[in-house]
Parts: sequence; structure tokens; C-alpha cells
Amino acid sequence: MLKMAALARNLRISQGAFQLLRKQAASCQVPVRWLNLHEYQSKQLMADNNINVQRFKVAETKDEAEEISRTLDVKEFVIKAQILAGGRGKGTFSSGLQGGVKLTTNPKEVTPIVEQMLGHKLVTKQTIGDGVCVKKVMIAEALDIERETYLAVLMDRETSGPVIVASPAGGMDIEEVAHSNPELIFKEQVDIINGLSDEQAKRLAEKLEFTEELRDQAANQIKKLYELFIKVDATQIEINPFGETPDGRVVCFDAKMNFDDNAMFRQKEIFEQEDSSEIDPREVEATKYNLNYIGMDGNIACLVNGAGLAMATMDIIKLYGGSPANFLDVGGAVQEDQVYHAFRILTQDTRVNSILVNIFGGIVNCATIANGITNACKSIDVQVPLVVRLEGTNVNEAKTIISNSGLKITTASDLDDAAKKAVDSLPV
Repeated sequence: MLKMAALARNLRISQGAFQLLRKQAASCQVPVRWLNLHEYQSKQLMADNNINVQRFKVAETKDEAEEISRTLDVKEFVIKAQILAGGRGKGTFSSGLQGGVKLTTNPKEVTPIVEQMLGHKLVTKQTIGDGVCVKKVMIAEALDIERETYLAVLMDRETSGPVIVASPAGGMDIEEVAHSNPELIFKEQVDIINGLSDEQAKRLAEKLEFTEELRDQAANQIKKLYELFIKVDATQIEINPFGETPDGRVVCFDAKMNFDDNAMFRQKEIFEQEDSSEIDPREVEATKYNLNYIGMDGNIACLVNGAGLAMATMDIIKLYGGSPANFLDVGGAVQEDQVYHAFRILTQDTRVNSILVNIFGGIVNCATIANGITNACKSIDVQVPLVVRLEGTNVNEAKTIISNSGLKITTASDLDDAAKKAVDSLPV
């Protein structure tokens, strides 16, 4: 309780508001955006690192699809629309084609199927609006799966290092397996200095119930997946299914990868592969200025420093009857020009009827924020009400800057006051 009271004082909100905020935060989903690769990009990354995947090629035109259908020597083709949203198999195209994943043994059917995908919008349970336009199609070797298992390499907070999670019950929702059959989930903690040992890899292959003939092959693939995980600064590589074929091959049939954004400077080639066409343009633009922005569907824009404070600000806006229009964290090293670009991005949203700036300056200099706000307001001509709450380093100088600016800016004494004023400023 003492810790809660101290946190409430630091946030400068009332104990009652803090209690309600705490209850809401317990179920709050903090929006986060990671690098998201297409399936063909993940598979190419694995293939380049000697990990077994299906043979495949990518088509962006009808002619390329025609060429692939003639040169890819396989018994059966699997044709997959390449979008970042899930649920492709049950999706619907604007062309009328049902399903973004198709199988055929006839090479002459490949191009007509691709033609109904390329340039057409695909709607799935995860897309928004009228769907996503398909620009690339992966044409791959369709392999029979004799048996499916699950394998994931990830960074684990509990053990403060890499962990491999494995289950012989692959090809299904792993969360459901963990709930209904927890005895089928196995974990192997890895020493990040020494790496994954041969003994650990073989033990995992055995837990995945690979037969003795395939155990060494499976262990080898597990080691290569871990090596790739470390090499590319991944936070997760999930293979589902990690399966075996009737002819005795261990293959990674599908992969999901997440990467550490802090390692972007080391992994430039990977991050340059990001397809930004399916991402909110405001998020893409914010990234250029080292701003963390996620658009939401409310009408009060938020500019905050720190993810925790941003989360609290969004929650207290909801508490007083408002609705946040975004998550925007300017970070601890923010400069005046970043504040300008933040305001420019915020005001692009036509649904925004009020802006709330909530800065708790520790590392952040409140005077820098104040100068950024006043310069942005003069340059952009902000037309909606602006409520500013500043606290911390150089706060008195910051308040003087705002007071002497001659701009119509409403100041607030604490987070409670700021949220109330922002909500009250909304048009009736």
C-alpha cells in the first residue's frame, strides 16, 4: 500500500483515481509494434542458415508465376498470398476467390490462381476495412506432413535468458495445449554464454517424440534454429508445425519471428525488409523521428514520455469519460524538433478534438518540451484545445515559456486535473 501511495504521488493523481486506474491497468493491452516479416522472408532467412524449409519462389507478376510453374519441379504446389495478417486460408479476395492458400498438382492451374490473388484485396479475420491488396504470392512445394510438433525459441523474463519451448502436440493453438495438456509442454533453459548443447538438443528431439532415425536430424535443426535466434537478435522464433515428412525429413513448415528493435543498428538488412504498406502511415512516419506512435479510435490525442505514463494517461482519460486517440511516447531523449513532428502527426487525425500533453520530467527537460509545444503550435496552427501538464526538471522555466507564448494553452496542476480538462474541452 505504501508503494501504491508513493506511485500515486509521483503521478500526481488522487488515491481514489489511482485505485480505479490500477484496476483498469490490470486488464490493459499496451499497444506495441514489432518488425513483422512476410512468410517468404522468414523462410528465406531460415533457408540461408541451413534450416529445412519447403522449396519456394515468389511471384509479383503473371509472367513470373508462369515461369515458376514451369521451373519449380514439384509434385504439388501450394500457393500462398503474402500479407502480414493471419487467417489467409479462410480469407476472401475482391476477385471472388475464396481462400488465400491454394493447392494444385497441375502446373497450368498455378497462373490462373495467382492472377486472382495479385492486385486484389484479401479480407481475413485480422484485416481491417476492405482488406489488404496482395502484391506478392509465394509458390512453394507442398509437402505431406507425417507428424506435427511445436518448437519455439524465445527470450524469457522469468529465467532472464533464452528458453526453448517444445511440445509433441504441434499444428494447433499452443495456449490451448498448455491449458488442457500441460504435461505436453517442455521447457529447456539455455545458457546464453555457452549456447545450446548437443545434449540439450537431443533431449528436446526426444521430448518431441522423434524416432531414433530422425532424432539426430531434429536435434541438428533445433541447434540451427537457436543459432539463428542469436545471430539475428530475435526475441522469438516460433515454428508450428515443426514436422516430419513421410520420406523422413524434418521440416519447418511455418515460422513466426519477432526481433529486438534495439538491435536495428546491427540487423539493418533484416529491418530493411519491413513491408510498411500494411502499417498505419503515421506509425511509419513517427518511427523516422524515433517516436513511438500507435493510432487508436478515440478523440483525445496523447503526447507523453514513457510507456507506463502513456498507459496511465490513456486509462485516466477513459476514467473521466474520454477516449484516447493514440499512444504516443516521445521517450527520454526527446528534442524540440521531435515534439514538432509529434504534434504534426497527432493533428493529421481528423477525429482528434483535444490534445493532452502529460510530461513527468526526469531525464526529459520540461523546458525542451515547452519550447517544442509553442513552436509547433505556431507552425502548425493547432485548432483543437490543448491541455498541458508538466512536472519535473526545469518545470518552472517551462511554465514561464508557455505563459509568455501568448498561445491558448490550458495548463493543469496534475494528471487528474489534466484529464478532466481534456475531457471537458471536447465539443458537446
